[in-house]
Amino acid sequence: MRIPQGYETDPGFDPAEDLIGPFYYQHVGDTYKFAFVAEERHCNLIGIVHGGVLMTFADFSACIEATDRYKDENCVTISFNSNFISAGRVGELMECNANVTRKTGSMVFVTGEVFSNNEVLLTYSTVIKRLRDR
Repeated sequence: MRIPQGYETDPGFDPAEDLIGPFYYQHVGDTYKFAFVAEERHCNLIGIVHGGVLMTFADFSACIEATDRYKDENCVTISFNSNFISAGRVGELMECNANVTRKTGSMVFVTGEVFSNNEVLLTYSTVIKRLRDR
């Protein structure tokens, strides 16, 4: 499986995401789509995509969506809640949606799902702290 056309990534922007990913995004209308292909190195000892990888992918997606790809501000995650629903496997395209439910002066509330083959693997809700130059 390959990343579909139109997706891009930003190597060097976040060293942790570079190490775990690469994770990809695509700007579509007023939102983003996110994807990565699961490899052996993304799996745990029983051969399914590690939950920590899925959570990192969800966090990446939430932060891109919350900041419009860091266009005018940076951010940090201050709260992250997730539920594992099913398992991802090597070779599958992992996708994520991120929906901003509220944006205040200093916080962004985001919910979403990580899925593969139209099956939800993880649901999440997170609170992102906006970091703007003062």
